[in-house]
Amino acid sequence: MSGVIFDHRPVAHATGQCDACPPTLPISAEAGDGFNARDLHPASIIASMKLDHGLHLVCSADSSRPALLNDRGWDLFSSLANLHPKMDSPVDAPTREFWRSLVAAGLLLPSMEKASPKEQNHILTSWLHLTDRCNLRCSYCYLPHVREDMSLETGYAAMDAIFRSALVNGFKQVKIKYAGGEPLLCFATLITLHTYAQQLAEKHRLDLDGVVLSNGTLLTVEMVEMLKTFDLRLMISLDGLGNYHDSHRPYAGGRGTFADVSEAIDLALAHGVVPDISVTVSSRTADGLADVMAWILDRDLPFSLNFYRENELSSSNTDMRLDDERIIRGVLAAYKVIEERMPQRSLLAALIDRVNLAVPHIHTCGVGQNYLVFDQNGQVAKCQMHIRKPVADVHAVDPLALIRADQTGIQNLPVMEKEGCKTCEWKHWCTGGCPLETYRATGRYDVKSPNCNIYKALFPEALRLEGLRLLKYQDDPEVVTKL
Repeated sequence: MSGVIFDHRPVAHATGQCDACPPTLPISAEAGDGFNARDLHPASIIASMKLDHGLHLVCSADSSRPALLNDRGWDLFSSLANLHPKMDSPVDAPTREFWRSLVAAGLLLPSMEKASPKEQNHILTSWLHLTDRCNLRCSYCYLPHVREDMSLETGYAAMDAIFRSALVNGFKQVKIKYAGGEPLLCFATLITLHTYAQQLAEKHRLDLDGVVLSNGTLLTVEMVEMLKTFDLRLMISLDGLGNYHDSHRPYAGGRGTFADVSEAIDLALAHGVVPDISVTVSSRTADGLADVMAWILDRDLPFSLNFYRENELSSSNTDMRLDDERIIRGVLAAYKVIEERMPQRSLLAALIDRVNLAVPHIHTCGVGQNYLVFDQNGQVAKCQMHIRKPVADVHAVDPLALIRADQTGIQNLPVMEKEGCKTCEWKHWCTGGCPLETYRATGRYDVKSPNCNIYKALFPEALRLEGLRLLKYQDDPEVVTKL
């Protein structure tokens, strides 16, 4: 009997910095009892591989999810993909039922769905830079750490500006990232501003999501309880175990922070808050990825792997620059750990820097699309790494309109406008990588990422992990659909 296995649940974006990625709607189709096979066409397959137990992992350029097909299902799907006219021929009931399964999995699409993926930005994401102060001196930080905090007056004005842009541009949800510097240094301000955001969201009938991006070292039980009370998520940076983490993220006085960060994560868990873990990967820490991944998975923590981005303040740290071979080796070692400790949740949005393999998309992130960055003085920039290059302020009627119109700063181009990407089979997942990283390496925004070789080496392995996850949980109806 033919069969299809896929995850029927939406894949949530990792929190952390990947929260800026633009949401996309998966291409889908309904097929009732009277559906006409002549109106369907097979999705474009960019990757397929044979796994254990006679199952084939299939990933398409159109679908919202990879799927598993058994041998019989793979043979039938291959015949459809290679000999499309056969779909016009009379078929038996089991075959038609299999076609319906393919439609449900997004592997058969209506003819109208042949266009490129469409992004629907229904979430306006805003970075609120509560303070430039920080008790750490991270090796890759792009901030000068002046002693300035956001006032409540500026914070209220920023919230008003966020919701003005959300309403004018038809967004259904507002996501606010409370950041710095270290936002826990201004925790009272954070709670006051989030209370105001909740009031605005209720008034305008918009959904609200808030996340605190922290180094974790200042976290207390009282703060954790407040996060729960105000329905705030928590993201903590952890770049390795012991010296690996400390080499990236020491205190201002030079002492390592790993012991305090790990204690903060366990404290949050003990009091009912599950933090997302942001792991920044550089050549300095790549060899320690497997160990930190085991630590993360032993606690069943959500995570995201993010590549180090060189900036003006970190350029002297030459040992952090991404060496392709070293990064690939380190990440693959981490994947091996994941394979041995496979979680139930999908990891498609967490395994590769700035890449969401769950849905095809056109832009790398929300910069210039659905993303606002407010500094401590109320200036508005496109990206937190360009926070010193504002293009608007809190008094603008629609700051997002000014961000979208700006042609002088960072340009987050569609992937089809990037040289070296147009014919790549992975273009709608990678989308050419971080535009700032590309510009720093090449002086251009319209070319592929300098990390292209790393991405291409990791994509098949990340998809293989998803296939193994589907295989492991194929009998759990809360995780996958099995047709």
